[in-house]
Amino acid sequence: MKEDFDKNRKFTKKDFQQTINNIKKSYKFVKNNKKSIIFCLLTSVLTIPISILIPILSAKMVLDLNGSLYEDLLRIALFILIVYTIQHILGFGARILYKKYIVNVTYEIQKELMKETFKLDISCFDQYGTGIFTDRLRQDTNAIANIFDNLIDLLIAIIGNIGIFIVIFSISKIMFLYFVLCGIKEFIISKKRIDIYYERLSKIRDLEEKNTGLIAELIRGVRDIKSLNATSIFMKKFDNRITEVNNKNIELTIKNSKFYLFSDELTEIFDYMFFLLGVLLTKFNLLTASNFLVLYMYKNNTKYLYSSIIGLMDCIKTFNFSAKRVYEIIDGTKFQKEKFGNIKLEHIAGNFEFKNVSFSYKENKEILHDISFKVKANTTVAFVGKSGSGKTTIFNLLTKLYNVTDNKIFIDNHDINTLTKDSIRNNISIITQNPYIFNLSIRDNLLLVKENVSEKEMIKACKTACLHDFIISLPNGYDTIVGEGGVTLSGGERQRLAIARALIKKTEIILFDEATSALDNETQEKIQKAIHNLKNKYTILIIAHRLSTIVNSDNIIMIEKGKIVAEGTHENLMKTSLKYQKLYQADLFK
Repeated sequence: MKEDFDKNRKFTKKDFQQTINNIKKSYKFVKNNKKSIIFCLLTSVLTIPISILIPILSAKMVLDLNGSLYEDLLRIALFILIVYTIQHILGFGARILYKKYIVNVTYEIQKELMKETFKLDISCFDQYGTGIFTDRLRQDTNAIANIFDNLIDLLIAIIGNIGIFIVIFSISKIMFLYFVLCGIKEFIISKKRIDIYYERLSKIRDLEEKNTGLIAELIRGVRDIKSLNATSIFMKKFDNRITEVNNKNIELTIKNSKFYLFSDELTEIFDYMFFLLGVLLTKFNLLTASNFLVLYMYKNNTKYLYSSIIGLMDCIKTFNFSAKRVYEIIDGTKFQKEKFGNIKLEHIAGNFEFKNVSFSYKENKEILHDISFKVKANTTVAFVGKSGSGKTTIFNLLTKLYNVTDNKIFIDNHDINTLTKDSIRNNISIITQNPYIFNLSIRDNLLLVKENVSEKEMIKACKTACLHDFIISLPNGYDTIVGEGGVTLSGGERQRLAIARALIKKTEIILFDEATSALDNETQEKIQKAIHNLKNKYTILIIAHRLSTIVNSDNIIMIEKGKIVAEGTHENLMKTSLKYQKLYQADLFK
């Protein structure tokens, strides 16, 4: 992601405006936690007079000790003790509130980011994978949550330490110039370090996102990796990716360390110059010993000013870096979001039509070419053809996982692009060849589609899907946890559970995408019977390789290389289509 930070980027007016805009966007996540912010602000403000007063009192204690003024010394020490005790108690409360604030705000941002991620066009996941979104959800949200408290702390520290510089200026103009030179030195070195750091960090984060996606894939595919005995091959791939990131991190650490080494060494030289300058000024009566002692007490505080300014720069860079990555998703500036219309249909009859639809997932590789057909409500239509012919793509377009241009697909005479998301997806269920079953109980997997489903409805759906008898044979029945991806279930059981989910959803259109391919003949017959029971009540579309399962369909559409090559009933196609005859005969001998 080289575009994230240009080389030697300067903090311009445009960058300042970007920071303000990002803060405005992020404030909505913070406003419910204003009390925590206000308390932390008051605690920070308290440090301003303390940071100015304590060094003066500490210098006076040393002078009192030298002058044998023990009572004054003890009174000052007691006062300092009381002030620091109050500060520590308030700091204790601030830390607890701050933790609650971070947890709450991070959660709110993550919730918003997850909601907006679900709105992204499916092509984003095809193009970028899942790692990029996982990484932003996990890492960048926390940086946004931290910005408000960090800014308050750093600004208060800067204001407080500016007060110290005013005191230094009143004591000695020459020493004031010395401290200003120290600040310029720190600023120049740190500015260069921060620019290089974030330029390289953006590249590392890009690699880390890819690695997150790879790790997720390896974990999801662990069973296949084991069965293929390919652990060493995948570990080599994993090792190469991780090693690349680690090497980049090490290079970044070395580069940073060089800056710190140079800065620390210069600091030691400047510290020596402080004493040299202080001695000369004292020797020529341009500075009293007591004032030199006060300046010595302030020396570390001035370093806090430099580090606070540098920290503010670093904080803003981190914030803008993370905010850009998060709001690219939330605002849809980089990742395209799904687009729906505003016509809301509570229930649809189930009629739809494709008009001269062509579609490509990638440029110059057309999957569908000039497809046209009509489906009447409450009819059963089957799609047949070889793998890769475009059958599943038709289902993807009908559920609007992918988009076509206007006036190409119609549901109940409405252009699909004019309908709301709920109008489409609340009225269409799809049962795929490999349905994803969540690591929940069977009951909870069914409740995902309808939270208020009754026990009676649930059992009826599972009976229709030929699954109820299997469920009650389990030790925990409907409360049995099925594992990630439904790993404890067979392929046929997963598909029947998906069918039960679709029946509970009670949509007007049900799509079966190879839904019976993993079933044995006996179970397949039961499912076919269940589908037959749904005929004339729902619009049913079936993709099937086994032509014997769709011979009773009202219409069969044969697709080859993205084109419709034959259409009609089974009896009609057996008479008129040589290609269909060959496909059917080949199926009989499987």
